[in-house]
Amino acid sequence: MLDIAGELNRWLEEGRDFAVATVVAVSGSAPRGPGAALAVDADGTAIGSVSGGCVEGAVYDLCAQALKHGQAVRERFGYSDEDAFAVGLTCGGVLDILVTPVPADGPGRKAFQVVLSAAARGEPVALARVVRGPAGLLGRALAVRQDGSYEGELGGHPDLARAVADETRSLLGAGRTGTFDIAASGARWGSPRTESGGGSHCEPDLSVFVESSVPPPRMLVFGAIDFAAALVRVGKFLGYHVTVCDARPVFATRIRFPEADDIVVDWPHRYLNRTQIDERTVVCILTHDAKFDVPLLETALRRPAAYIGAMGSRRTHEDRDRRLRETGLTEAELTRLHSPIGLDLGARTPEETALSIAAEIVATRHGGTGMPLSGSHTPIHHHTEAHRSGSATRVGSF
Repeated sequence: MLDIAGELNRWLEEGRDFAVATVVAVSGSAPRGPGAALAVDADGTAIGSVSGGCVEGAVYDLCAQALKHGQAVRERFGYSDEDAFAVGLTCGGVLDILVTPVPADGPGRKAFQVVLSAAARGEPVALARVVRGPAGLLGRALAVRQDGSYEGELGGHPDLARAVADETRSLLGAGRTGTFDIAASGARWGSPRTESGGGSHCEPDLSVFVESSVPPPRMLVFGAIDFAAALVRVGKFLGYHVTVCDARPVFATRIRFPEADDIVVDWPHRYLNRTQIDERTVVCILTHDAKFDVPLLETALRRPAAYIGAMGSRRTHEDRDRRLRETGLTEAELTRLHSPIGLDLGARTPEETALSIAAEIVATRHGGTGMPLSGSHTPIHHHTEAHRSGSATRVGSF
């Protein structure tokens, strides 16, 4: 849903009633992953997409029904052998979709307002919604901030809300979108309920889907060369916050890198030592000079990063590898290095080289092989841990 946060925030500010359909689980080959969303307002205006076209019409109708009846619903869409072009995914995948009405006077409106406005400002925030459980709780939402505070309620169960907020905060801290379960426990959150036949039991287990909105991941480009200028453009296209760093002020200029978010004039290893990076950061070293490369890589390979790549010929790589071993880097640390940087696309120009680097970053991020799809038998859509979401459930409404 956060992929359309800006437009949904505008709908909230305008006081519109709307329903939002969100992909909460995927299995097999599917065009879009968990978090993809389609929203429909009371006038029938639609924004977003959940499937790239396969089931949009049916999901649109579900949104309209949810707005009319005021009830959340979970639906599964999958491949139909009898009629592959009926409502279903002809690619063979399965999507579980939660449809949540958000009327202007609804109890969950506040949580959506907090999340969408924070996401529009680029602030860390997460939306947690019940995707499996009692009908009265299905679709209920909490907005959870980085400090663990939250807005919203879960059917009058404050202990449950606190437990969900704690789990959600962990996912938010890792910048992840995913699903977790809350086990039934009277001592933890459930209030025992007496049935007409006597005895008591707690509320059933719940599954909660969390969408995390965090600042964009960082791309650190070291070396203010023409290849770097092309890589900056590709990095911005992929949604990274891009920083260019070079020790030479004559080259590290805004004129040469107008699309970079930050331009830093400093020795690369010194800047890397003092700047903040995390498990989503990608480090691209294009300096191609041992006096910059070796101290920079010694620092980079000992810090958390999703990807570390260095430009150079195979001979340069062999010399660099020898120098890095002399610094005391372990074999495990050295295996994190992608060198020579990029996939083998036969690239020649700076733009082609930037494309090969970006392709390797994407393949590393999602577990891709880099092989042509036409000649491989691997799944088209790789489900890395960050994109797995929930277990299989039966087809139909919940």
